[in-house]
Order: sequence, then C-alpha cells, then structure tokens
Amino acid sequence: HAAYTCDQIFTMNLDGSDKKLVSTGLGRTTCAYFYPGDQQFIYASTHTMDINCPPPPDFSNGYVWKVYSSFDLFVGDRSGSEPRPLVPHSGYDAEATVSPLGDKVVFTSQRNGDLDIFTMNPDGTDLLQVTHELGYDGGPFFSPDGKKIIYRAFHPQTPEDINRYKRLLSQELIEPAAFQIWIMDSDGNNKRQITDNQFANFAPFFHPNNRQIIFCSNINSSDPRKPDFNLWLINLDGSGLEQVTFFDEFDGFPMFSADGKTIVFASNRFNKNPRDTNVFIADWIESPGLSF
Repeated sequence: HAAYTCDQIFTMNLDGSDKKLVSTGLGRTTCAYFYPGDQQFIYASTHTMDINCPPPPDFSNGYVWKVYSSFDLFVGDRSGSEPRPLVPHSGYDAEATVSPLGDKVVFTSQRNGDLDIFTMNPDGTDLLQVTHELGYDGGPFFSPDGKKIIYRAFHPQTPEDINRYKRLLSQELIEPAAFQIWIMDSDGNNKRQITDNQFANFAPFFHPNNRQIIFCSNINSSDPRKPDFNLWLINLDGSGLEQVTFFDEFDGFPMFSADGKTIVFASNRFNKNPRDTNVFIADWIESPGLSF
C-alpha cells in the first residue's frame, strides 16, 4: 500500500470494497488469520520492538526470506483497536493460524533456537512444540476437523546444507527454494512427507473434503531463473497431483472457503506494476480438466 513503507493488515469485503487498516500502521506485519466468527484475528508484527519499518533482506546470498526476531504475535479485531500481545518473547514468532474449531493456535517460533512449529490455546496457555527436526518448519494450517496439521519444511541433510542453513539463520534469513509439504497429527505425531521433488512447494491448505490439499509450487517451471508458480492439488498420500492454474508468473497462497465452493489466492496476473500482487476469488467447480 502506497501509504505505508512496510506491509500492514487490512480487511475488505468479498467484492474488494471497504478496505480498512486494522493493524497499527507501525513496523512490519505478516500472516493475519481470523478466529472463528471473523471478528478477531491473529497476526505478527514488529511494532513493539521498533515503530519503524525494518530493513528488507539482502539478496546478495540469493533469494531469501527474512525471519525478523522482532516479530511477535498479536490479537487484533476488525475495529482496528490496539492489538493484544500473545506469548511475547525475544525471537521470531509468526505464521500463526487457528483451528476451525477455535480451540488451538499453531505457529512458527524460534524460541528454542531453531524454526519449529508450536501449538497453544487461544489465550497462549498450553504451549507445545510439535516439530523438532533441524531446519525450517512453518506455514502450518489445521485440517477442517482440527486433527491434522499441514505445513512446509526444509530439513538440511548434508554438512554443507546444514552449515548454510545455520549461517543464514544466524542472519535471520532462510532460503525457500527446497520446501516440501508435510502432514502430522495435531500433537506432532505421525509426521509424513507428502511432496518429494526438487522444487519449491509452500502455502499448503486443506480442501474441506479433508482428503486433499492445495498448494503453490514451481513444478514444471521452464526457466529456473524466472520460475513460474502455480496452484496444485494433491491427495494426502501424495498421489493424484493435479495442476490447477496455468500462469507464467506467480499464483500462490490459496485457501478454500469452508463449504469448498470458493477459492481465494494471490497472483501477479493483470498487475499494473511488475512486482504487484493482488487478491483473486474464483468459484471452485469439481470438474476433470478444468483450469483457470
């Protein structure tokens, strides 16, 4: 948004009208998600550490994401009133979402040194670490019944990859190039990898049928220097991979409505400026061979 130097949280109607700032307008924010009822939402912000916009990542090491240690979790509401901090600590807390049942929050944190996934009650009690592997575990979402968690992960295996991961993390950076999609029980048991390829797979979200997930990937991208990211559908056992969108730039961050009739996603299509990303809504029609 042109009025702000850093990302902020907004709400709007489904037709794009009545856009409203609901974060403080200070610092940098990310990853907002509604609690059931759509009145309150959880998000991450740096504003309590510094009201100024923190510097963007240095891309001299290649394409990297910044995991700001100043990110903390907050609960806001649609009125835009002062947000309430949730489990504050010195270190990265972000990427939070809420169970459809409203009984649990899941998020990524560096509070124990590595980037792992934690769950907690909506009031911040009963904090539980559910991933422990060296590497990045993040972008978690609950299944419609609240029994499973889907997430993206990178677990370095070779000494070279381990050293590079640790070195970048010490600079509050991660590389998103080798993410795979994983699933586990909500208590952290029965972890299982769903995708297994050499591409970047992220932003997984459950289909309301509880049997499939939709995610973003650069599978089939023809130019590694300018990868195409599209939406893909896959069964929970890793079978039935199906391409959903066919665009030569970026489609990502897909989510279904609770009834499965609508999908929302971000895309660079039809943008006015090369780096602009906008929000799109489309009807979801179960029909073989249909794409958009």
